[in-house]
Amino acid sequence: MFVKVCGLSTPESIREAVDAGADAVGFVLTASPRAVSPAQVTKLLSEVPDGVAAVGVFRHEPTADAVAIARAAGLGWIQLHGARTPEDVKTAHDAGMKVIRAVTMDDAPDAFASWGEEMLLIDAAVPGSGEAWDYGSVRARGLEGRQWLLAGGLDPANVAEAARAAGAWGVDVSSGVELSRGVKDPAKIRAFVAAAKS
Repeated sequence: MFVKVCGLSTPESIREAVDAGADAVGFVLTASPRAVSPAQVTKLLSEVPDGVAAVGVFRHEPTADAVAIARAAGLGWIQLHGARTPEDVKTAHDAGMKVIRAVTMDDAPDAFASWGEEMLLIDAAVPGSGEAWDYGSVRARGLEGRQWLLAGGLDPANVAEAARAAGAWGVDVSSGVELSRGVKDPAKIRAFVAAAKS
């Protein structure tokens, strides 16, 4: 089970995620209570070892702008939310970036087709709400054999069952491992990664 811990902003939280066995860490480079600057990310990357993907998360920024910001931060992965097209994935790839493309469960069926991204992330209908949803409904999207991440409302208590219900290849968490908005809880990070990988 591939595990991404998102919205990290301190060396301590990154170390906790990496030590727990996270496969990817996410940095929010868009307007959010969890936002960090490219300069902050550059410093934080010293805590991310080889083999762990470091991902810059963007919401509605044009892809070319997202690529420029990610590159300035020293990142090789970008996660694109919002209305996107296959051309956006190509733009990122042409710039040497690897791509996680985020969709929500109520997006049109063609949004779930492969556009060449490295991973697809499937979120709740209201991303960032932190509320659990009908994870098993993802199976109707025909994603067998694809590298895709389940997100939205996951926490240490429900992640194993949610991943099983959805048939997920991987999972992504942010609010589910926090003490308060934007403040990560080391114990919850460890518990989440352990539960997901169980």
